[in-house]
This record gives sequence, C-alpha cells and structure tokens, in this order.
Amino acid sequence: MMIFFKERLALLSVPKTGTTAFQAALRDRADLVISDPPELKHAPLYRYNRWIRPMFEKVCGAELEVAAVMREPISWLGSWYRYRQRPALDGKPNSTKGVSFEDFLHGYCKGKPPACANVGSQAKFLEAQPNGCKVSHLFRYEDQQALKLFLELRLGTEIQLERKNVSPQADLALSPGAEAHVRRKRAAEFELYSSIPSR
Repeated sequence: MMIFFKERLALLSVPKTGTTAFQAALRDRADLVISDPPELKHAPLYRYNRWIRPMFEKVCGAELEVAAVMREPISWLGSWYRYRQRPALDGKPNSTKGVSFEDFLHGYCKGKPPACANVGSQAKFLEAQPNGCKVSHLFRYEDQQALKLFLELRLGTEIQLERKNVSPQADLALSPGAEAHVRRKRAAEFELYSSIPSR
C-alpha cells in the first residue's frame, strides 16, 4: 500500500496484480509505503477503512481517494497457482507442486478451500464498505498503461517500471467445464472485473 498525501490518494496492493513494480518505482515519491509484513502491504479495503483511513481523517482532516488494480480472475488464479509452485514451498500444505491447475481451481471453489488454493478473493478485497469507503479508481491489470498514465498525471511524475515478483512458468491448461465451474461458483469475481470500464 502507498499513500500520496498531497494528492489525497491511496494505492492498494491487491496480491498478484503487479503493484510491487509500481511500489518500487514510486517508493521515494510516496508519503507512506507499507511493504511489509504482507498482511499490511496487501491490506484490503476493509482493513484500510478500519485503520488507515481514520488516521488521516482524524489527524489531518483529509479523506483520500482509493485506487486499485484487479486482474482477470482466471489469470489471477493462474498467477497464484504458479507462485505456489516455487521450490521454497516444497512439502508445505500451500504448495501446488503435484496439483493440476484444474484441481487447484476446483479446490478454490470449495466452501473451505484446501491450503494450496486458499488465496482469498479480489471481490472481497475491493468490496465497498457500509460507511461509503470505496475504490474510486479501479484498473484492469491487463491495462497497465492506463494505471501508469493515471498515476503519472495525478502525481506529476514519470514512472519507469521494472518487472518484479514474477511467478515461475507452469501448465495452465483448462477444460471448458472447469472454467464454467469457476465462473459459476465465483461469479462475483467475474462480475466485478467486467464492470471495470475500458480506458
């Protein structure tokens, strides 16, 4: 998460959406950077609303707009699947070694996903709060240029991006039936992604 106070902007870090590259590029430009631990770096909107927003509202009398990125849901799940293939997780419950992508997706759709497929929800991460706190600027991961242009204009600075935190390669073959299952069981993810305007 990054805060740009003068510009009244908070940029959330949805996992697996490339925000680490933006954080690296804008670290020196931001007023507040939360890069560790992951629970705070990747704080969802409800956590921002509970802890970060009140700090600026009560101390500074300022309300910040919130920006975030969402990745196409199957691509997002594929990135998680590949990330959990890395050797550091070998033998651990959240490793996807020896698990097919389809089995990973079926696990993700269960009421209580197995550890390897327990990766959360982008829709829940970005869910508007009862007090009106919401994401004002939502971008598609697949359109990095739109986010880059938005931030350059808003912050008045040029951004040079480098690829960061890239997941290893893996087979992401998927049958039409498995894709239909995910779309049915996790419809909210696809509905939110489809609602993001093309820029």
